[in-house]
Amino acid sequence: MSKHIIPHSYQISKKDRIASNKHNSFLIWFTGLSGSGKSTIANLVEKALFENGVNTYSLDGDNIRKGINNDLSFAPEDRTENIRRIAEIANLMIDAGLVVLAAFVSPYKKDRENIRTIVKDVNFVEVYINTSIEECERRDVKGLYKKARAGEIKNMTGISAPYEAPEQPDIEIKTEDESIEDSVKRIVDFITPKLQLNNE
Repeated sequence: MSKHIIPHSYQISKKDRIASNKHNSFLIWFTGLSGSGKSTIANLVEKALFENGVNTYSLDGDNIRKGINNDLSFAPEDRTENIRRIAEIANLMIDAGLVVLAAFVSPYKKDRENIRTIVKDVNFVEVYINTSIEECERRDVKGLYKKARAGEIKNMTGISAPYEAPEQPDIEIKTEDESIEDSVKRIVDFITPKLQLNNE
């Protein structure tokens, strides 16, 4: 089948879209345990960027699982396919000229490396939201840990499934040691040069 797929060349390129937007496009990938604060921080980073005139879009575990990936379970092979599809979606959005923010547990190193391969290293910023399992369980904003401890949820990362922490993330946020405001500022400061904003 693949030999019959011939990409069509369109007249508007990624370079054209970036020039129109007056900023670069790339993916900011937030990884960490459930309840670590990924979505909260990604949301505030997006708000700060949007207020600065940056064209953005956020991808989150729940909105993806309810739609395009509603056929996938939380088994290891389905987790891998979940992340692969998200990376491909993000890659299209990068081509569209957007700064994409993705907040996913993404527990396996090999899957995160695959994201980097799909979107290209230059377009990938890895943000590790480092929150202890004890703190995540204390927060338990979705009640998932309680259900996992009761055996109602299988393959729960941090309980019955592993989380392979990034060894060299671009940014590491320790939510138990710094405020959300400081965390957001650190991320925005880190990616601002990458945006190469044209404020003329």
